[in-house]
Amino acid sequence: MQLVLYDGTWIGFFSAIFEIYEYKIADPLISGREVEIGSIFSNSHKVHTDETKTRRVINKLRQKLSPVGFSQLYKTFLSEEKEIENVMFRFIRYALSSKNSIENNYADPDVLMLQQVSRKVHREKHRMEAFVRFQLTKDQLYYAVIQPDYNVLPLIMKHFKDRYADQRWLIYDVIRKYGIYYDLHKVSEVSIDFNFDCNDESSFAGIYNEEENLYQVLWKQYFKSVNIEARKNTRLHIQHMPKRYWKYLVEKK
Repeated sequence: MQLVLYDGTWIGFFSAIFEIYEYKIADPLISGREVEIGSIFSNSHKVHTDETKTRRVINKLRQKLSPVGFSQLYKTFLSEEKEIENVMFRFIRYALSSKNSIENNYADPDVLMLQQVSRKVHREKHRMEAFVRFQLTKDQLYYAVIQPDYNVLPLIMKHFKDRYADQRWLIYDVIRKYGIYYDLHKVSEVSIDFNFDCNDESSFAGIYNEEENLYQVLWKQYFKSVNIEARKNTRLHIQHMPKRYWKYLVEKK
């Protein structure tokens, strides 16, 4: 088994795939994280991220996969599950070597795993699109803090750009410590070093717009008015809106 180290990026991953074939690495273990190299690894290969190599692999793969299948591959990558790169590599190797489509061959464990993981990420994407709550700052920036299970910011940026095209906004992932910022023209990835606890709501109190508290009160009142107590079903409610999202929802505070 040979350890294949890449930079953890989507582009870097496909560069790793290219170099596995280029250097004829028979039994690779792909990792985007620095790991301790013990006695189980006789040697390791450090991948050089190269857009040309990446493009060649992607172009070849698009000939083998449908747009849906390629999208599922990307969502699986964004899951950040442990050793998911190796599941993806085996899936890609299978796809490239097969004359027929493999996407629905769920008898293959890697095809099945890819399907299951990509569905989880897709479900998290939809939840973030539904549960993000913006708050207005004094400089007229709408910001929202999220804590998703998976790295879904790349998947939700188009939704929010299309829906909130007339206002500046920032969505920040407190787990991965980066965000997406829309400046009325384009969406950019940003890294922010906060000098306070992002999970502590009181930390943001000083940057609120003066009318923000009023908006929050009105939203809570609306939420309460449309809630029919006699038809309350807590189990169903939690199923559709898990408790782990509640701390970032104005109506749940």
